[in-house]
Amino acid sequence: MDLPEAFKNKYQQLLGDEAAAFLASFNQPSTSGFRQNPLKNGSPTATIDGADGKVPAVPDGYYGSVDGRSLDHVTGWVYSQEPSAMYVGEVVDPQPGERVLDLCAAPGGKSTHLIAKMHDQGLLVANEIFKKRAQILASNLERWGTKNTVVLNERPDSLEQHFPAFFDRILVDAPCSGEGMFRKEPAGITYWNPDYPAECANRQRKILQSALKMLKAGGTLVYSTCTFAPEEDEQNIAWLLKEYPGLEMVDIRKFPGMDNGRPDWADGNPELAKAVRLFPHHYRGEGHFIAKLHLRDQSVGEPFKQRQRNQRKKKRRGSTNNGRPTKDERQMFMAFQDEYLPSQSFTHLVKFGDQLYSLPDGMVELTNLQVQTPGLHLGTLKKNRFEPSLALAFSCQPEEVTNHLVITKDQWRQYVHGDVLRIEQSLPNGWYLLVCEHHSVGFGKMVNGTIKNFFPKGLRF
Repeated sequence: MDLPEAFKNKYQQLLGDEAAAFLASFNQPSTSGFRQNPLKNGSPTATIDGADGKVPAVPDGYYGSVDGRSLDHVTGWVYSQEPSAMYVGEVVDPQPGERVLDLCAAPGGKSTHLIAKMHDQGLLVANEIFKKRAQILASNLERWGTKNTVVLNERPDSLEQHFPAFFDRILVDAPCSGEGMFRKEPAGITYWNPDYPAECANRQRKILQSALKMLKAGGTLVYSTCTFAPEEDEQNIAWLLKEYPGLEMVDIRKFPGMDNGRPDWADGNPELAKAVRLFPHHYRGEGHFIAKLHLRDQSVGEPFKQRQRNQRKKKRRGSTNNGRPTKDERQMFMAFQDEYLPSQSFTHLVKFGDQLYSLPDGMVELTNLQVQTPGLHLGTLKKNRFEPSLALAFSCQPEEVTNHLVITKDQWRQYVHGDVLRIEQSLPNGWYLLVCEHHSVGFGKMVNGTIKNFFPKGLRF
């Protein structure tokens, strides 16, 4: 790999005798991995059979690649994620029932990990500032099957007005210079210059300032990057500890191959050694840095005043007819729920245009927030009928749905292609959750022996 001379010189000075092994690692193949989804009832055996062993630091993690058109991937039973990045979710360690923010969340690997560790109980707010990336984030979380995640498309300094001292845990997986991903994404080398890490560090500090205004007293902040740059790693944490006396470092468990943070690369504060560095010549993965901090009872957030004056006025996603469903619309959905999902409970219903969602408990008012998905997408409100969504199907276990129909692998291939399915057995008309090898794959509507296909056109292949 053709690394910039300034990059090589920098790390030769920082790493000394280790520099040769470090720089040689860039010529080794990148490491792929995936996590299985514990929210689904079952094991993604087909994908695991092709794995190259387990990731020791991550109970649900494996080395290996994922077929993007496989049944396991399309239905959210696995998520392709680089092994070093997997350890971030383990460090955050969110608990069921907590309020958690993933502030820079796209494409969704860490968000899916967080909500899985929460057992999909509580509230996860996954935010991404760029619209197209927020759409990808929402799609990945939808496939994962979460019911208690809200996806936002906001600037961090706007979010702080809505969520003062609100979250139990916040992850800032900060946009960075990407040095740790050079061998996986070589194009990143073209953006690098000696001043780039310092530019990134300045942007990261602004994001951290917003994050701390949203963190509860007693809460946890995890900061991670995929760069080796001390400017973005130890030096940013040293700045945090000086700027916010209420913060203290939390020691992170180090598995074999993981390194301590480097106090000598910042201000010498020995507390920085509690962070973790993942170097590709020591650990089977790409480059990463993770620091965990605890906020004592001292508040760092400003009092929440004059919310409307401080917020930029924005329109929410969808048509102007957003808000609560009408009485007739609610009754239409409740009739569907009573017939097909009698064991489920969806109490906080919100409508964006003709789309119906279930808002998680504890979520703030959506007004003036740029919302990508305000919770679980239940389906579409049509004239005199309700059509269930793919997200709802992915969130359901087969035994939770009154009507479910087992289909073959060949029929699944027809389904994701958009074809109607001919069913030989005699079954009543109505909605059916289609199930292939124990995977909930989507809803279809039985009409006189034929399953009408409702797999979204934009996802067909």
